[in-house]
Amino acid sequence: MVKTISTKISAVEYVERINENLLRLTKNELLPLYEDLKAADCIVCGGSGRSLHSLNIAMSQIAMMKEPKVVITREDVGFPGRGMYDAASQLSKRHKKIVLLINSGSGESDDPKHLAEELEKYIQETGSTQFSMGLITSNGKSSLSTMVKKRGNVVVVKGREKKQLPSDAYSQTGIMGDLFELGGLFLLQMMVEAISENSSVDRVLELIAEEAPVLRKITEDAVESEGIKCALDFLERRSCVFLGGRGTAEEVAKMTAVRLFHIKKFLGDDVYIARGVNTPHPRAGDLEILISFSGKTKPVVGWCNMFRLLGGTVFSIVGHGDTRLEEHSNLNIVLEENVEPKTPRRFYMRAAYVLSCLPILLTERLSTKGLILPEYILTWYHSVIE
Repeated sequence: MVKTISTKISAVEYVERINENLLRLTKNELLPLYEDLKAADCIVCGGSGRSLHSLNIAMSQIAMMKEPKVVITREDVGFPGRGMYDAASQLSKRHKKIVLLINSGSGESDDPKHLAEELEKYIQETGSTQFSMGLITSNGKSSLSTMVKKRGNVVVVKGREKKQLPSDAYSQTGIMGDLFELGGLFLLQMMVEAISENSSVDRVLELIAEEAPVLRKITEDAVESEGIKCALDFLERRSCVFLGGRGTAEEVAKMTAVRLFHIKKFLGDDVYIARGVNTPHPRAGDLEILISFSGKTKPVVGWCNMFRLLGGTVFSIVGHGDTRLEEHSNLNIVLEENVEPKTPRRFYMRAAYVLSCLPILLTERLSTKGLILPEYILTWYHSVIE
């Protein structure tokens, strides 16, 4: 039996809660969805906000498998239809087994519900047996859970308890949906790795137990690093923040940007995704956070150089030391990872965890100076602006 981790992380106990939540999962809870994903040759990802970004981060690693599956989202340019109903007829011609995989903490978000409703309509009209649904959620009694159970399987990843809200003890609970969104990412990453190895579901539980203390150590080291401490110095000043990366790294950037935006907007500042449609030129004193596994991606290195030329400060998260991005950045954290060819990488999941502590530590810094950010304010920005 896997032992529950008991050592707490200073200032980021929420990571420990995530680990403990996942270590409580059982083989029987995971098996039906795992076997569905393992058998599928096409996975359609659904979700909204950070839940969708975390799903995309993990599923992108399927491209690294020796026998990769097709992974698409509704937002992809090549999505074969205006919605899931239209796409289903095209997907059924191209693939033998298709899984609509949804990641939704509440199980009530409109976008994933719409995807499930359209697929259900298609299945009812055609009687197709090529499709199934899967759901990762913290609400096993939601309307989406009820819908998915008719055509597939639901795995419940524990999130925050209602009695914990509202709260400003973010180091213990994370901000808003952190426990679920980061926990879902962790679980999905381990499922992808087990599928890549062509292993049984038992391997998922083994991988979770192996990686949990690693995530704990990486996050703990990040909190104490000069990179994070200096980045926080910039974040608590009046400055804008820019985040960027290419491919999966951009999903990590977006996942981080959502939380930073809630806080910086309250302070009167803005958060942008690098090279977004509304991204302005940086000013002296602004902060740019860049993510790159190789540290050599030319556009990302170019963003770094231009940002510094304009007087900004660059904080990078890279997977290798002694690279151009690391050398050209003002601040950096290196998450070394040696992976075999055609093997899923954990770098992006680990980068998401490292960066998740920034908004939490920022709120704690602000609170020591008398500015308390109760969560209902952050929730208001989330619901009104996003």
